[in-house]
Amino acid sequence: MTTASSTAPAEASRPAARGRWVPLRPLVLRLHFYAGVLVAPFLLVAAVTGLLYAGSFQAEKLVYDHELTVPVGRAQLPLSAQVAAAREAHPEGAVAAVRPAPEAGATTRVLLSGVQGTGPGRTLAVFVDPCTGRVRGALPQYGSTGALPLRTWIDELHRDLHPGETGRLYSELAASWLWVITAGGLALWFSRRRALRKVRGTGGRRRTLGLHATVGVWTAAGFLFLSATGLTWSTYAGANIDELRTSLGQATPSVSTSAPGGEHTGHGTAADTAAQGVGLDKVLAAARTKGLSNPVEIVPPADAHSAYVVRQVQRSWPEKQDSVAVDPTTGKVTDELRFADYPVLAKLTRWGIDLHTGVLFGLVNQIALALLALALILLIVWGYRMWWQRGRGSAFGRPVPRGAWAEVPPHLLVPALAAIAALGCFVPLLGIPLAGFLALDVVLGEIAHRRSVLRQQKGGDGEMPPAPPASPCS
Repeated sequence: MTTASSTAPAEASRPAARGRWVPLRPLVLRLHFYAGVLVAPFLLVAAVTGLLYAGSFQAEKLVYDHELTVPVGRAQLPLSAQVAAAREAHPEGAVAAVRPAPEAGATTRVLLSGVQGTGPGRTLAVFVDPCTGRVRGALPQYGSTGALPLRTWIDELHRDLHPGETGRLYSELAASWLWVITAGGLALWFSRRRALRKVRGTGGRRRTLGLHATVGVWTAAGFLFLSATGLTWSTYAGANIDELRTSLGQATPSVSTSAPGGEHTGHGTAADTAAQGVGLDKVLAAARTKGLSNPVEIVPPADAHSAYVVRQVQRSWPEKQDSVAVDPTTGKVTDELRFADYPVLAKLTRWGIDLHTGVLFGLVNQIALALLALALILLIVWGYRMWWQRGRGSAFGRPVPRGAWAEVPPHLLVPALAAIAALGCFVPLLGIPLAGFLALDVVLGEIAHRRSVLRQQKGGDGEMPPAPPASPCS
């Protein structure tokens, strides 16, 4: 049996908790509102292009089926012979890497750098039938992801809208604010009375708000994840994250490419090593003895003092990211690096990026990303609809009453301001727009104050003052 004395503390704590939230709620509401109205266009672009990217993997397999697949043969040619066939068809440039056929029915990729027309950050991928040595075609490939022209174009559209580094500001702005809008929406949702969360039997703005909030709550975890992982390779916040990881000893390690045998000759490109030194086939065999299974990539020595690097390139679960260095003179493994030995933050970064880009869990991952993108598009549309339903889209609504900051207890306000300032410096495209939002709110508050004074003066002259505008909470 529960006594009155046992329930008293619990009952007393509820008003106290609500009391701490009351002065903060108008500020969170206003921030959620401003960010939703002003940042939503950037989020909408990110969501639409992200939806396209989620489908680009399957589209790439269909569009480039001729280059990617071949009839299954009985036996494969030596890797050096496959590279020689690629170089005969495309003697331009230099061999930057070789990706042996990862499975039966797949082609070998010989990646050429310095080929005119491929563009920065790209190589020309020459696709070779590993059993016959016939060249199936050649396409530009972007970076280490293996993305071909279609997926590369969509990827760049999502990342920077194609203008380049300047365009990346849009995606960083979206990633910087997505978690703020999501967290603010969660706080507002859980602070509302249960009766106000119902959707059935409601209409107008109330129903739109219910749909917006319900979908937002169910997808919040996904949005928080996309925001965090999107920032890891952004321009400014990403650089700060890299510096922080390095200072903590959590940077992504790399295998040592120093060849202990000293200077060697005839190893400027992979084509040279096909006829001189240990050759590509022995290098690959040495990597196999260390457990490096397909898919792998072989990178030729960068200079006369460097070793080959053979690394696994599988980014689907379970990740294969082990790598070894092989002396081009002796064919012996000189260094090895296991993904299991990566620092914790380096592993989390690798998993997070691969999950964000839809490769960690394959088709299931891509479907989940597509659903998140669709949900974000709906949330933005519903958000603007609520704005229109409240004020017919004619104004931003009533600003937070002047003096709201003064009502926040110092023990909450001071730490909050310090945390916001530190976070704004670490994530610049969050801090700079936030300062702009605050300035805008001050201006709107001043305009509303002066209008109120004018209305009172008119009311004092015998005119009836107009009714106050509706609260943004209504």
